[in-house]
Amino acid sequence: MRLGVNLGYWGAGNDASNLTLAKHADELGFSVVWVAEAYGSDAPTVLSWIAAQTSRIDVGSAVLQIPARTPAMTAMTAATLDSLSGGRFRLGLGVSGPQVSEGWHGVRFTAPLGRTREYIDIVRTAMRREKVAYDGAHFQLPLPDGPGKALRLTVHPVRDEVPVYLAAIGPKNIELTGEIADGWLPVFFSPEHSAEQLGQLRAGAEKAGRSLESFDIAPTVPLVPGDDWRVCADSVRAYAALYLGGMGSKEKNFYNRLAARMGFEAEAAEVQEKFLAKDHAGAMAAVPAEFLDATSLLGPKERIAERMAAFAEAGVTTMTVSPFVAPEQGKDALRTAVDALELSGVAG
Repeated sequence: MRLGVNLGYWGAGNDASNLTLAKHADELGFSVVWVAEAYGSDAPTVLSWIAAQTSRIDVGSAVLQIPARTPAMTAMTAATLDSLSGGRFRLGLGVSGPQVSEGWHGVRFTAPLGRTREYIDIVRTAMRREKVAYDGAHFQLPLPDGPGKALRLTVHPVRDEVPVYLAAIGPKNIELTGEIADGWLPVFFSPEHSAEQLGQLRAGAEKAGRSLESFDIAPTVPLVPGDDWRVCADSVRAYAALYLGGMGSKEKNFYNRLAARMGFEAEAAEVQEKFLAKDHAGAMAAVPAEFLDATSLLGPKERIAERMAAFAEAGVTTMTVSPFVAPEQGKDALRTAVDALELSGVAG
């Protein structure tokens, strides 16, 4: 198992420390640094900024939003980032959710599985520098009965294949990930609750006639080192409450549904009810400590090492940590992650 680090969003208040953290991860031998986007900072700009000031670490989007760009634009961006970084780019994609897709990007949140499949088809065709001609249910290139012509990407990526990851939460989307992607970017991943998800991933791979031997499972996992894991868990409560309670509408919150499938249905419903009522403190308090512990790395180095071993046993190949600590403690948290991985005996 390798280590990655997720810096989250630019503009979240810790921007100055993020570059320091990325550089430190590079020095420590981390395999990848991921950057997110929602409806604030865009990922490619931040990734190019990081790539210019690091030398070995891969830079990855976790994720580029599918409704935000045409597939051709995503291929252009991926090829450019791969070229500028010297072959260090990883393309993570996700469909976002109805509120952002329709409210921010003006793209209907319909047929997300079919759109994702066609989108990746086109991105890969373009990245292979073939002429892009596509006749799908959701994308048609060139547009019929017009002046458009099939074009070829003029930029040469460093690699023949830029790895494509999907951020999938629902069962069908996870199966699609196993079928067509090179890696999976899960959130709120728990070794103890992962058997069903991994089964869906394998089912997708089997449908495509391939194995998961070289497939990268790369969850983002909150990291809070400290003496008492329960105290450490409190640092993650606001994040968990936001996602379980406030991401999406009451009817379509994919993170809430995930927690319910993990066995926390009543607790997830309470978190959402309180959050939507603007009782944010109550929502935070309602997040079960067991849920936070199952999906995070909390406590002393030795305890974190035990949890890392459990993640590796469940099939995780890249442990992407997200330090939930004060900016000045970020470098120490990454060092703890490295020490814990060595102690776990699952470093790869």
